[in-house]
Amino acid sequence: MSLPPAPLIIPCVDIQSGRAVRLYEGDPERETVYFESPLEAARHWAGLGAGLVHLVDLDAATGRGENRAVIRQVAAELGVPVEVGGGIRSRDAAEELLALGVERVVIGTAAVKNPELVRDLIAAHGPERVVVSLDARGLEVATHGWAQGSGLEVAELTPVLAGAGLETLIFTDVTRDGTLRGLDRDLMRQVRQLWTNTLIVGGGVADVADVALLQGERIEGAIVGRAIYEGTLPYPVELGVGTRQEDLGQLG
Repeated sequence: MSLPPAPLIIPCVDIQSGRAVRLYEGDPERETVYFESPLEAARHWAGLGAGLVHLVDLDAATGRGENRAVIRQVAAELGVPVEVGGGIRSRDAAEELLALGVERVVIGTAAVKNPELVRDLIAAHGPERVVVSLDARGLEVATHGWAQGSGLEVAELTPVLAGAGLETLIFTDVTRDGTLRGLDRDLMRQVRQLWTNTLIVGGGVADVADVALLQGERIEGAIVGRAIYEGTLPYPVELGVGTRQEDLGQLG
């Protein structure tokens, strides 16, 4: 039996205080600066063949500020599509980013607190422009830059989001993000069962074995940061003949 398609690996550029960083377990006090310039970081991955770059405004996510000018620059100058998450909690905020040239917005806390926002944005802009990110410890969803527990389980939210017309869901395992500990196979399997549309995961991808795990679980992609910055997962990723990164296409 043939293997499912190789998952799309989406490089992540986390922006804090105007710089490209990675956090350990989502803690803004435990950062590693990889590039002074987020545009430089994004250009690095685009130059290696990335067809989509994931930007996160960490300051907006935690309520400590925002990096809108940096995001505007990346969207205008990069030359490949970008998606942006972090602190997008209103229709106006989402549409401002879309107007800047961002390919799609990633809604996190607001999707948990107000699923109607997701429905309204999808109705106005289409499912290809709107993504929801559920960040969780185990299967309990965390909000406000992972600082707060929501009291809600992923299983409670997935049918609501599907009913709102959502196509693409990002699931992040907060306990493993930035740790290089590898994916939790059982957790990935549970989330795959809960979400049958396009699933992108984050948190803990460490090496090619994790990418193979995603392929085996038929998960369409992963957002990866530290592993490709530090080289434990060579980028672009190759799992074998016919699975080069540039052959994988865009996710809908």
